[in-house]
Amino acid sequence: MTASHGASLSLPQRAWRDSLELLSSMRFAITLLCVICIASVIGTVVKQNEPLNNYINQFGPFWADVFGRFHLFNVYSAPWFLLILGFLVLSTSLCIARNTPKILNDLRSFKEHVRAQSLKAFHHKAEGELAANGDVALQQVSDLLARRGWQARAQVREDGTMVAARQGRLNKIGYLAAHSAVVLVCLGGLFDGDLVVRAQMWLTGKSTFEGGGLIKDVAPEHRLPATNPTFRGNLFVPEGGRAGTAVLSMPNGIVLQDLDFDVELKKFIVEYYDTGMPKLFASKIVLHDHDTGATTEAMVKVNEPVFHRGVAIYQSSFEDGGSLLELTAQPLAGNGPPLVFKGRIGDSLPLTGGGDKYTLELTGLRVINVENLGEANAKGTDVRKVDLGGALDKHLGAGINPDKKKQLHNVGPSFTYKLRDASGQAREFQNYMLPLEIDGQRVFVMGVREATDENFRYLRIPVDDQNSMNGWLHLRRALADPALRRQAAQRYADSATPANRPEMRDQLRVTGERALALFAGAEKAAKSDPVPGGLAALSQFIEGTVPQADRQRVADVLLRILNGSLFELEQMARQADGLAPLPSDASTQAFMTQAVMALSDSYFYPAPLMMQLSGFNQVQASVFQVARAPGKKLVYLGAVLLILGVFAMLYIRERRLWVWLSPAGDGHTRVLMAMSTPRRTLDIDADFNAMRQDLLGPSALSGDTTR
Repeated sequence: MTASHGASLSLPQRAWRDSLELLSSMRFAITLLCVICIASVIGTVVKQNEPLNNYINQFGPFWADVFGRFHLFNVYSAPWFLLILGFLVLSTSLCIARNTPKILNDLRSFKEHVRAQSLKAFHHKAEGELAANGDVALQQVSDLLARRGWQARAQVREDGTMVAARQGRLNKIGYLAAHSAVVLVCLGGLFDGDLVVRAQMWLTGKSTFEGGGLIKDVAPEHRLPATNPTFRGNLFVPEGGRAGTAVLSMPNGIVLQDLDFDVELKKFIVEYYDTGMPKLFASKIVLHDHDTGATTEAMVKVNEPVFHRGVAIYQSSFEDGGSLLELTAQPLAGNGPPLVFKGRIGDSLPLTGGGDKYTLELTGLRVINVENLGEANAKGTDVRKVDLGGALDKHLGAGINPDKKKQLHNVGPSFTYKLRDASGQAREFQNYMLPLEIDGQRVFVMGVREATDENFRYLRIPVDDQNSMNGWLHLRRALADPALRRQAAQRYADSATPANRPEMRDQLRVTGERALALFAGAEKAAKSDPVPGGLAALSQFIEGTVPQADRQRVADVLLRILNGSLFELEQMARQADGLAPLPSDASTQAFMTQAVMALSDSYFYPAPLMMQLSGFNQVQASVFQVARAPGKKLVYLGAVLLILGVFAMLYIRERRLWVWLSPAGDGHTRVLMAMSTPRRTLDIDADFNAMRQDLLGPSALSGDTTR
C-alpha cells in the first residue's frame, strides 16, 4: 500500500515530501549544528571586525580577500551564518511538530491492549501464582505499583485482567524541552543580532555611513530611530561630556542609533593591580531622559550594568577623552630650534621636518606604565668591542630586553602618535615621558613600528648630567657639522699621538675625520646600497675595503679612534653650551657607550623629528555598550528548558510494566509480568528482580527470567 501510494504521487509532490522529510530529520539538524560549531571556532580564532589592513598584514592580500569574500572576519553577522541559523530553527521546529503528536499520544497511552501471549517475548519476564482470587490479586498488584511510584491502568477482559503501568513519562517531555530550547536560543540570537537592524534598514531606506566627521553632522539616512526594537552598539562619553547616539558597526560601515536619553559621564574611576593591569572600571553617570526631562544618577561597573527604558548600559572599556598634551619636537638633522606646541589626543597637526611635510596624529596617552625592568642578563655593550664584521640584523634594537629577572615598576607616562608622510604612509611611535633605568643606565626610550601587528623597536638615548637628552642631541647635531668633525678629529689626534712619534698625528687626524664622516653618513661607505650611517656604515666600509683576515683588527682600531673623536666632539658641544667638561670616569664611559649606540641606531630612526612629552592634562572617557535585547529572554528560557530537557532525558528512565492476571483454580491467580525500556541500563535487571520478588516471592527467582 505504501509503495503504491508513493508511486501515485507526482514528481513535485515527491520532491516536496522528500524535502520536508530531510528538513525535519535528525541528520540534517546535526549537520547544521556541526557547521555552526565550525563557524564558531573560526569566529573565536580569527579576531572579528578588525580593520582590513590588520588582516592583510596577518594573512596576506590573497587570503585576506578570500576570507573576506566568505565573511570570515564577521562570521556571526555573515548572511550564510544567519541562513544556517534560520534553517536550524526550521529543521528543529519541523522535527518538534512531527514528533509532538506522537509523544502526546504516547504520554496518554498506557498500552493496556497488549496481548497476554506477547509478554512472553519480552527480555524481562516472569511467571508465577498468587494465593488470592482475581479482585484480591488485582488489589495487591495495584498497591505494590503505587508504593513503587508506578502509574497504572487495568483492563478487565473475559479471560483475565491486564494491568499496564509506566514510570518516567517526563523523559518524553525532556525531548520536547531540549529541542524547543534549540529553537528559542537560535531565535534569540537572530533577534539580538543585526538581522533585525538590516531588515529595518532595508524597509526604511537606511544605509551605512563610511565617512568621517562629527556624529551630529551625520545625515538622517544613516540613523536608526530610538524605537528600534533591538540593537547593540557602543557609546563614547568623555568626562564632563554627554552623548545620546550609539554607533553600530556593520560589515561595510557604521549606523548611528539614536537613544531616547543622554548619558553624562561625571567621573571615570579605574584602579590597578601592582602589575599595572586594571582591576576596576567604574563610571559615575547621570541619565537625562528626553521625554520626561528627569535625571537619574547611577554607577556602571564591569558586569554590573544599568538599565533605563529597556536599554542595558554596560561598562565596556575606557579610552582617552581628548587629553591635552604639551609636546617638544626635537629635529634630528640641522641646528634648528625645537618646536613647542600643544595638541589633544585625536588631533591631526601639520609638521615640516627636513623639507618634507608630515601629519602628526596624536593617538593615545597612558599615565601608568608598569614595565619589567629587572637586571638584564646581558650587560651594556662596550663600543670598543663591537664586531663590525658581523651582520646587523636589527636596527633601533637597543630597547628593553625582555629576558630579565622580573622586577615590575611604574615608569610613568607615555604617549603614542602616528607620523604620516605626504604619500599617506604612516608609522606608529611610542615615547616615554621620563627616563627609564635599564642595565644600570638611565635612558629615554623612543619606540617605533611599521604596522600595528608588529612589536615596537626602541631607541635608547642616554640621560646627561642635566637629567635631559640635550647632551646627546647636541652631540648628534655637532656630528653633522663638517667643521666640528675636523676640529674633533684634530683634538683627538693631538691628545692620542705619542710624544715619541709625532708623525702619527696627521694619520690619526685623517683616520678620525674619515671615521666621523662615515659614522655621520656624510661619506658613503659603498657605491651600491649604502647604509645611512652609524656602526653599520663603518662595517660596510671595512667589508668593502679590508681583507677578511684583517677586518677584526682594523675594526678595533677604527672604533677606538671613533670613540675618542666622539668624546672630543661631546666635550666641544658641552663647551659651546657653557657646561663643564665631562670627567674621565666610569659614568662618562657608560654615557659615551650608550650615546654611540644610540647615535648609530638614530640613523635608522624613520622620522626627522623626535617628539618629547613635556606635560599633559588627562581627560578620560568611558566606552559603554548599550543594548536593547528582547531576545535575551528567549535565550534565558531556552537555557532553562535545555537544562531541564537534558536532565530529563539523561536521568529520568522511561519504563513500562505489564502484569497479566488470569484464574488458576483453587482461589489462586496466575501472574505473567514483563518490563520494557527504550534504553537498557545496568540497573534494569536489579529493578525487575526486585519487582518480581515483591510480587511473586523468592520462589519465583529460579528459572523464570530469561537473561
